[in-house]
Amino acid sequence: MIQAEQKPWNIRSAGPEDHTRIIAVLPDWWDGRDLTSMVPMVFLLHFHTTSLIVEHGDVLIAFLIGFDSQSYEHEAYIHFAGVHPDYRGRGIGRSMYERFFERCRQEGRHIVRACTSPVNVNSIAFHQKMGFFLEDGGGRVNGIKVFLDYNRPGDHKVRFKIDLSER
Repeated sequence: MIQAEQKPWNIRSAGPEDHTRIIAVLPDWWDGRDLTSMVPMVFLLHFHTTSLIVEHGDVLIAFLIGFDSQSYEHEAYIHFAGVHPDYRGRGIGRSMYERFFERCRQEGRHIVRACTSPVNVNSIAFHQKMGFFLEDGGGRVNGIKVFLDYNRPGDHKVRFKIDLSER
């Protein structure tokens, strides 16, 4: 596991007080897309102990919103993660995911799932590099496996799964 003191950034558990900071950066980090509805306060109220914040000094440079599945005792889910554009490619995303994976292993959870939009090719590539595979939802968008109409009509999603016991 990568330890925070070895890097110029600090990884810590998130808290409800981080909500405002996270939603403030979303439009800049996602090229103007308004994704604030993807991170309601409830996630940081009820899942802050399983979510992460990465800071460089006082600057928020990354976050991961994740939680343990209440329905599947051996599974966890990464709901949303992002890295400041100026800090991408430095291993910060990998560090957050590895920290989340380690906690999952300690809790006896070996399956981790996530999803993204098929237009987010960077996210798809990142998840594949991390060892996730794309689940087959029966549909395809630009050759990518998707679950059609996932949350509502026209909202197709790429779903990922990784089995930590195979890593």
